[in-house]
Amino acid sequence: MDALKLISNPCLKQNPPQFSVGDTVRVSVRIKEGDRSRIQMFEGTVIARKHGDVQETFTVRRVSHGVGVERVFPIHSPIIENVEVVRKGRTRRGKLYYLRDRVGKAAKVKEARR
Repeated sequence: MDALKLISNPCLKQNPPQFSVGDTVRVSVRIKEGDRSRIQMFEGTVIARKHGDVQETFTVRRVSHGVGVERVFPIHSPIIENVEVVRKGRTRRGKLYYLRDRVGKAAKVKEARR
């Protein structure tokens, strides 16, 4: 069934990145400025994965200069070059929206045991 989806939609990535909610990831995003393009890194904690299959998205949150910044990335987007897992997190929830209200060490996710 998965092979049929790939054949019907060639824009899908052959092997999408493997990560889960609570992981700290580094997303390489292609930024286009005029006729030039560059790669920009966005590192933060994955607080949500939504939908699934073709239209799956994930939300990454980080605190930059005391301000919380969240970005939503489609998994199969061509602007995403790479998603690297920096740290595995251990959570008991599917969405970590409660981290928005927390500050400092309280906003951290425990690291998963290997």
